[in-house]
Amino acid sequence: MAPYESDDAAGAARDEDARSGRRKAARYAVPVAVVGVAAATIGLVPALADSGDPDLPRISAQQLIEKMAKSDTQQLSGTVKINTDLGLPDLGGLENSLASGAAPGSGDGSSADPQSKLTELVSGSHTLRVAADGPDRQKLSLLERGAEYSLIHDGKDVWGYDSKSNEVYHSTAADSGQDHRAKPPATPEDFAGEALKSVDDTTSVTVDGTMRVAGRDAYKLLIKPKQSGSMVGAISIAVDAKTGTPLKFTLTPRSGGAAVLDAGFTQVSFAEPAASTFDFTPPKGAKVTEDQDGPKGREHAHRGGDDFGKGGEDFGKGLDGATVIGKGWTSVATFDTGAGGGLPTGSQGGFLGSLGEQVSGKFGKGTVFSTRLVNALITDDGKVYAGAVTKEALVKAADTGK
Repeated sequence: MAPYESDDAAGAARDEDARSGRRKAARYAVPVAVVGVAAATIGLVPALADSGDPDLPRISAQQLIEKMAKSDTQQLSGTVKINTDLGLPDLGGLENSLASGAAPGSGDGSSADPQSKLTELVSGSHTLRVAADGPDRQKLSLLERGAEYSLIHDGKDVWGYDSKSNEVYHSTAADSGQDHRAKPPATPEDFAGEALKSVDDTTSVTVDGTMRVAGRDAYKLLIKPKQSGSMVGAISIAVDAKTGTPLKFTLTPRSGGAAVLDAGFTQVSFAEPAASTFDFTPPKGAKVTEDQDGPKGREHAHRGGDDFGKGGEDFGKGLDGATVIGKGWTSVATFDTGAGGGLPTGSQGGFLGSLGEQVSGKFGKGTVFSTRLVNALITDDGKVYAGAVTKEALVKAADTGK
């Protein structure tokens, strides 16, 4: 294998070309009805990598980022394997409800509503079929045992169909050609675009060899926080050597072990999908729910975690009244719930309190809820501190405000 230039690309990532390229890489915003899925920090099963690392020409991290930025893949189809391992307790469905920001059974009552249906991806193992044909036509199908859920974006129409219940969700987005351009969510490119936004002087970026994914040669881009206190260990992106398209995305926690996030194609084609792929007509007898507000009307509610990479800094973007403490990978979002009483049942007891760890400091007393990637502190006076940081870093932020 040819030698690889291992360089810290922090400065390169701030270069205007790279930044403009990243904007191009993120030129497709997921249909707003589905933004909550990516926002919920979905984790993905490791795709099966082919044996034998390919011998590719050497490339620097800056060159590889530029290759990704210049990628203009608008047509593809394939299969993505997904798994989530956030280390959350089994709460019998409550985990998914918390991720979607809704109580069990809430929503418009339709099992085909993407807002509730696709939050299933925040836990367990899943298989997705995806297809895209430019900015206005995409399809995602979640394959289940004996059933299938499909989300289709075709021009101004967004359709969701749950074959198990024979229910249909429909929304019309008047500005679909602008704000709702998207490839299906939960693909390696979706997560890679967010990860690249996290690259700054608190980040190390190198090329870590090559691999084969879904039968294609790829370079491995490795992103690591320079700061201590981050829960993120490393992010690895397998970049298609020919097209510059991300084929596999893996986020491992600082604690090691299984990946928290890992999205990978097991099969992919860059040929134009058949036009019929995006055709949809509600089946006979199906219950159709029309979303009068449209996806855009719910956009604000789903922006809480658009960028998982740098903890609270981006987590806080979607929270009313939230402020950010610190910078980079150890930033923490803080906001006041207005409850004035911490947890509903009291942080020192009750069901929710039993799931966390009691802590105290200059801020007073509170409860820390932990996953393998994100920690959140709820104080007894109703303040919340959250980020992809260690418990110690979280308590320090609450104590010092920095």
